[in-house]
Amino acid sequence: MRQWTCLVVSLQLISFHTLGWIIDVFTGFNNRLEKCFTAFDNLNQQVIDEHLHPKRKKPEQEDIIDVLLGLRMDESGVTQLTISHIKGILMNIFLGGIDTSAMTMVWAMTELLRKPEEIRNVVGKKGKVKASDINHLQYLKMVVKETLRLHAPAILFFFLAIGRSGEYWENPEDFIIPERFMDNDIDFRGQDFDFLPFGSGRRDCPGINMGIATVELGLANLLYCFNWELSKGMNKEDINIDELVGITVHKKTPLVVVLIKYV
Repeated sequence: MRQWTCLVVSLQLISFHTLGWIIDVFTGFNNRLEKCFTAFDNLNQQVIDEHLHPKRKKPEQEDIIDVLLGLRMDESGVTQLTISHIKGILMNIFLGGIDTSAMTMVWAMTELLRKPEEIRNVVGKKGKVKASDINHLQYLKMVVKETLRLHAPAILFFFLAIGRSGEYWENPEDFIIPERFMDNDIDFRGQDFDFLPFGSGRRDCPGINMGIATVELGLANLLYCFNWELSKGMNKEDINIDELVGITVHKKTPLVVVLIKYV
Protein backbone atom coordinates (compact mmCIF):
# COMPACT_ATOMS: atom_id res chain seq x y z
CA MET A 1 0.00 0.00 0.00
CA ARG A 2 2.82 2.36 0.90
CA GLN A 3 4.53 1.67 -2.45
CA TRP A 4 1.33 2.51 -4.34
CA THR A 5 0.98 5.72 -2.36
CA CYS A 6 4.54 6.75 -3.21
CA LEU A 7 3.92 5.94 -6.87
CA VAL A 8 0.76 8.06 -6.96
CA VAL A 9 2.55 10.98 -5.28
CA SER A 10 5.44 10.72 -7.74
CA LEU A 11 3.05 10.70 -10.71
CA GLN A 12 1.24 13.72 -9.30
CA LEU A 13 4.53 15.59 -8.94
CA ILE A 14 5.51 14.71 -12.51
CA SER A 15 2.10 15.79 -13.77
CA PHE A 16 2.33 19.07 -11.87
CA HIS A 17 5.79 19.75 -13.30
CA THR A 18 4.61 18.90 -16.82
CA LEU A 19 1.54 21.10 -16.42
CA GLY A 20 3.73 24.00 -15.33
CA TRP A 21 5.97 23.54 -18.37
CA ILE A 22 2.94 23.44 -20.71
CA ILE A 23 1.51 26.62 -19.15
CA ASP A 24 4.88 28.38 -19.58
CA VAL A 25 4.97 27.38 -23.25
CA PHE A 26 1.41 28.54 -24.01
CA THR A 27 1.78 31.83 -22.12
CA GLY A 28 5.00 32.60 -23.95
CA PHE A 29 7.03 32.74 -20.74
CA ASN A 30 9.75 30.46 -22.10
CA ASN A 31 10.10 32.53 -25.26
CA ARG A 32 10.36 35.79 -23.29
CA LEU A 33 12.92 34.19 -20.98
CA GLU A 34 14.97 32.99 -23.94
CA LYS A 35 14.84 36.43 -25.59
CA CYS A 36 16.02 38.11 -22.38
CA PHE A 37 18.85 35.63 -21.98
CA THR A 38 19.91 36.07 -25.62
CA ALA A 39 19.86 39.87 -25.29
CA PHE A 40 22.02 39.74 -22.15
CA ASP A 41 24.37 37.22 -23.74
CA ASN A 42 24.79 39.38 -26.86
CA LEU A 43 25.46 42.47 -24.72
CA ASN A 44 28.09 40.65 -22.66
CA GLN A 45 29.73 39.26 -25.79
CA GLN A 46 29.84 42.73 -27.36
CA VAL A 47 31.52 44.20 -24.27
CA ILE A 48 34.03 41.34 -24.15
CA ASP A 49 34.82 41.68 -27.87
CA GLU A 50 35.45 45.42 -27.42
CA HIS A 51 37.94 44.66 -24.65
CA LEU A 52 39.68 41.99 -26.76
CA HIS A 53 39.94 44.17 -29.86
CA PRO A 54 43.64 44.40 -30.82
CA LYS A 55 43.37 48.13 -31.62
CA ARG A 56 41.81 49.00 -28.26
CA LYS A 57 43.81 51.65 -26.45
CA LYS A 58 45.26 50.38 -23.19
CA PRO A 59 43.31 52.03 -20.34
CA GLU A 60 45.04 53.87 -17.53
CA GLN A 61 43.10 51.76 -15.05
CA GLU A 62 41.71 48.28 -15.71
CA ASP A 63 38.00 47.66 -15.28
CA ILE A 64 36.39 44.45 -14.04
CA ILE A 65 36.29 42.95 -17.55
CA ASP A 66 40.01 43.57 -18.05
CA VAL A 67 40.68 41.80 -14.77
CA LEU A 68 38.49 38.80 -15.65
CA LEU A 69 40.04 38.48 -19.11
CA GLY A 70 43.47 38.67 -17.48
CA LEU A 71 42.55 35.76 -15.22
CA ARG A 72 41.35 33.80 -18.25
CA MET A 73 44.75 34.25 -19.89
CA ASP A 74 46.68 33.50 -16.71
CA GLU A 75 49.48 31.18 -17.81
CA SER A 76 50.07 29.87 -14.30
CA GLY A 77 46.92 27.76 -14.60
CA VAL A 78 45.84 28.63 -11.05
CA THR A 79 42.63 30.25 -12.30
CA GLN A 80 40.68 28.65 -15.14
CA LEU A 81 38.08 31.11 -16.40
CA THR A 82 36.20 30.64 -19.65
CA ILE A 83 34.19 33.21 -21.60
CA SER A 84 31.05 31.57 -20.21
CA HIS A 85 32.34 32.07 -16.66
CA ILE A 86 33.04 35.73 -17.39
CA LYS A 87 29.56 36.20 -18.85
CA GLY A 88 28.04 34.62 -15.76
CA ILE A 89 29.97 36.97 -13.46
CA LEU A 90 28.97 39.99 -15.55
CA MET A 91 25.34 38.86 -15.41
CA ASN A 92 25.51 38.79 -11.61
CA ILE A 93 27.08 42.24 -11.52
CA PHE A 94 24.57 43.81 -13.92
CA LEU A 95 21.49 42.22 -12.35
CA GLY A 96 22.78 42.94 -8.85
CA GLY A 97 23.21 46.62 -9.70
CA ILE A 98 20.06 47.38 -11.73
CA ASP A 99 16.90 46.52 -9.80
CA THR A 100 18.37 47.46 -6.43
CA SER A 101 19.70 50.76 -7.83
CA ALA A 102 16.31 51.81 -9.20
CA MET A 103 14.64 50.77 -5.97
CA THR A 104 17.14 52.69 -3.83
CA MET A 105 16.59 55.86 -5.90
CA VAL A 106 12.83 55.55 -5.38
CA TRP A 107 13.31 55.22 -1.62
CA ALA A 108 15.75 58.15 -1.58
CA MET A 109 13.30 60.35 -3.50
CA THR A 110 10.52 59.26 -1.15
CA GLU A 111 12.52 60.27 1.91
CA LEU A 112 13.85 63.49 0.32
CA LEU A 113 10.32 64.63 -0.47
CA ARG A 114 9.63 64.30 3.21
CA LYS A 115 12.85 66.27 3.95
CA PRO A 116 14.13 68.12 0.80
CA GLU A 117 17.83 68.41 -0.12
CA GLU A 118 19.59 70.95 -2.42
CA ILE A 119 22.70 70.33 -4.59
CA ARG A 120 22.60 73.05 -7.26
CA ASN A 121 24.91 75.39 -5.36
CA VAL A 122 27.67 72.80 -5.60
CA VAL A 123 27.23 71.85 -9.27
CA GLY A 124 26.50 75.35 -10.61
CA LYS A 125 25.10 75.85 -14.12
CA LYS A 126 26.69 72.90 -15.92
CA GLY A 127 23.38 71.55 -17.23
CA LYS A 128 23.86 68.15 -15.59
CA VAL A 129 25.80 66.44 -12.86
CA LYS A 130 28.90 64.58 -14.05
CA ALA A 131 30.67 61.69 -12.38
CA SER A 132 33.51 64.03 -11.47
CA ASP A 133 31.08 66.15 -9.40
CA ILE A 134 29.93 63.30 -7.15
CA ASN A 135 32.88 63.43 -4.72
CA HIS A 136 31.97 67.07 -3.97
CA LEU A 137 28.38 66.17 -3.07
CA GLN A 138 29.03 64.97 0.46
CA TYR A 139 25.47 65.54 1.67
CA LEU A 140 24.12 63.49 -1.23
CA LYS A 141 26.43 60.65 -0.23
CA MET A 142 25.10 60.86 3.32
CA VAL A 143 21.53 60.74 1.99
CA VAL A 144 22.33 57.57 0.02
CA LYS A 145 23.87 55.98 3.12
CA GLU A 146 20.84 56.89 5.23
CA THR A 147 18.55 55.42 2.55
CA LEU A 148 20.53 52.18 2.51
CA ARG A 149 20.45 52.02 6.30
CA LEU A 150 16.68 52.41 6.48
CA HIS A 151 15.80 50.56 3.26
CA ALA A 152 18.39 47.87 2.60
CA PRO A 153 18.17 46.72 -1.04
CA ALA A 154 17.63 43.02 -0.34
CA ILE A 155 15.68 41.03 2.25
CA LEU A 156 18.32 39.87 4.70
CA PHE A 157 16.43 40.18 7.96
CA PHE A 158 19.38 40.42 10.33
CA PHE A 159 20.93 43.16 8.19
CA LEU A 160 17.62 45.05 8.20
CA ALA A 161 17.35 44.58 11.95
CA ILE A 162 20.88 45.89 12.53
CA GLY A 163 20.21 48.97 10.37
CA ARG A 164 17.12 49.81 12.42
CA SER A 165 18.43 48.86 15.84
CA GLY A 166 18.25 51.45 18.60
CA GLU A 167 21.35 49.84 20.06
CA TYR A 168 23.45 51.18 17.19
CA TRP A 169 21.48 54.11 15.76
CA GLU A 170 19.77 57.19 17.19
CA ASN A 171 16.11 57.44 16.09
CA PRO A 172 16.58 54.29 13.95
CA GLU A 173 13.14 54.33 12.30
CA ASP A 174 13.35 57.95 11.11
CA PHE A 175 15.00 59.35 8.00
CA ILE A 176 15.94 62.60 9.66
CA ILE A 177 19.64 62.42 10.31
CA PRO A 178 21.72 61.87 7.14
CA GLU A 179 24.25 63.96 9.08
CA ARG A 180 24.79 60.93 11.32
CA PHE A 181 27.36 59.87 8.68
CA MET A 182 29.22 63.19 8.83
CA ASP A 183 32.79 63.14 10.13
CA ASN A 184 32.91 59.37 10.55
CA ASP A 185 34.32 56.56 8.45
CA ILE A 186 31.38 54.17 8.64
CA ASP A 187 30.69 52.67 5.22
CA PHE A 188 28.50 50.05 3.54
CA ARG A 189 31.26 47.88 2.07
CA GLY A 190 31.10 45.16 4.71
CA GLN A 191 33.72 46.30 7.20
CA ASP A 192 31.34 48.02 9.63
CA PHE A 193 29.08 45.36 11.11
CA ASP A 194 26.38 47.77 12.25
CA PHE A 195 25.81 48.83 8.62
CA LEU A 196 25.62 45.93 6.14
CA PRO A 197 23.08 46.70 3.37
CA PHE A 198 25.19 44.76 0.82
CA GLY A 199 26.36 41.96 3.09
CA SER A 200 29.96 41.23 3.98
CA GLY A 201 32.86 38.98 3.16
CA ARG A 202 33.06 36.66 0.16
CA ARG A 203 29.26 36.61 -0.19
CA ASP A 204 28.71 40.35 -0.41
CA CYS A 205 26.86 41.89 -3.35
CA PRO A 206 28.93 41.69 -6.58
CA GLY A 207 27.14 44.73 -8.02
CA ILE A 208 27.92 47.13 -5.18
CA ASN A 209 30.26 49.45 -7.11
CA MET A 210 28.04 49.63 -10.18
CA GLY A 211 24.95 50.06 -8.01
CA ILE A 212 26.35 52.89 -5.89
CA ALA A 213 27.72 54.76 -8.92
CA THR A 214 24.33 54.45 -10.65
CA VAL A 215 22.39 55.61 -7.59
CA GLU A 216 24.61 58.59 -6.78
CA LEU A 217 24.84 59.89 -10.35
CA GLY A 218 21.20 59.16 -11.19
CA LEU A 219 19.83 60.67 -8.00
CA ALA A 220 22.08 63.73 -8.30
CA ASN A 221 20.78 64.45 -11.81
CA LEU A 222 17.17 63.93 -10.82
CA LEU A 223 17.58 66.46 -8.02
CA TYR A 224 19.58 68.87 -10.16
CA CYS A 225 17.45 68.89 -13.33
CA PHE A 226 13.96 68.95 -11.82
CA ASN A 227 11.92 70.43 -9.01
CA TRP A 228 9.85 67.72 -7.35
CA GLU A 229 6.45 68.30 -5.81
CA LEU A 230 3.69 66.15 -4.39
CA SER A 231 0.47 65.85 -6.34
CA LYS A 232 -2.24 68.41 -5.52
CA GLY A 233 -3.89 67.91 -2.16
CA MET A 234 -1.19 65.57 -0.87
CA ASN A 235 0.95 66.35 2.17
CA LYS A 236 4.34 64.96 3.13
CA GLU A 237 2.66 63.08 5.96
CA ASP A 238 0.55 61.22 3.38
CA ILE A 239 3.53 59.56 1.70
CA ASN A 240 3.27 55.81 2.20
CA ILE A 241 6.55 54.18 3.18
CA ASP A 242 5.26 50.62 3.60
CA GLU A 243 7.56 48.00 2.10
CA LEU A 244 6.67 45.18 -0.27
CA VAL A 245 8.11 41.89 0.93
CA GLY A 246 10.20 40.13 -1.69
CA ILE A 247 13.78 39.34 -2.65
CA THR A 248 14.31 43.08 -2.95
CA VAL A 249 12.54 45.71 -0.85
CA HIS A 250 10.35 47.84 -3.13
CA LYS A 251 7.76 50.38 -2.04
CA LYS A 252 4.37 48.79 -1.52
CA THR A 253 2.69 51.69 -3.33
CA PRO A 254 4.27 53.59 -6.25
CA LEU A 255 5.78 57.00 -5.64
CA VAL A 256 3.63 59.53 -7.52
CA VAL A 257 5.14 63.01 -7.83
CA VAL A 258 5.00 66.01 -10.14
CA LEU A 259 8.27 67.02 -11.78
CA ILE A 260 8.96 70.51 -13.06
CA LYS A 261 11.99 71.06 -15.27
CA TYR A 262 14.50 73.33 -13.59
CA VAL A 263 15.56 76.25 -15.80
